[in-house]
Amino acid sequence: MPSRLSDRLRRLAEEAGVLLEEPLAERLAAYVELLRQWNAKLNLTRLDRDDAGLARLAIEPLAALPYLPAQGTLVDIGSGGGSPAVPVKLARPELGLRMVEARARKVAFLRETVRHLGLERTEVLAGRYEALLSRSELREAHDALTVRGVRLSREALRRLQSFVAQGGALLLFRGPEPEDAWSNASPALAREAAVPLPGARGSGLVVLRRREV
Repeated sequence: MPSRLSDRLRRLAEEAGVLLEEPLAERLAAYVELLRQWNAKLNLTRLDRDDAGLARLAIEPLAALPYLPAQGTLVDIGSGGGSPAVPVKLARPELGLRMVEARARKVAFLRETVRHLGLERTEVLAGRYEALLSRSELREAHDALTVRGVRLSREALRRLQSFVAQGGALLLFRGPEPEDAWSNASPALAREAAVPLPGARGSGLVVLRRREV
């Protein structure tokens, strides 16, 4: 099954204009299979079996790669079933990764994913991100932040930017929204890019850069 799934992932990537080498396709297939196994028992996340659902899970996260540093640390907020964090980590293994998740069964899955896939320099933090900001070692400690499926207000963005060092990026995987929804999100954040996601109607990746003072 993983080998057939990896071929399917490579086809979806090609349709999206993304180059997906076979080793990464195999690793992504192993992640998808693990999520399917856990999802059958615990209903961790909505996991569509059609091509659109598979692309959203494993291919869309790769749109973040051009905006990530070659090295450094990424923090993912509300990691849930592991996307976009795990596909990004598999594609950029030299990045350190922290995944933040408040729900216990999803924390358990994420920790099993780290073990099962042998992800190095990867940590799962249990708790709400608002509470974790009280830990001084996490403030301004990351080169980039990703978030998907978390409701964002301007106040939430103000808090989230505290995880990111000056010059770092906030990468927001968003649904259909007004074009200027993030244009004045925070005085400390500059909008760098808005990238349509392949195959996702009206959805996109919004990239905000934390200004250096």
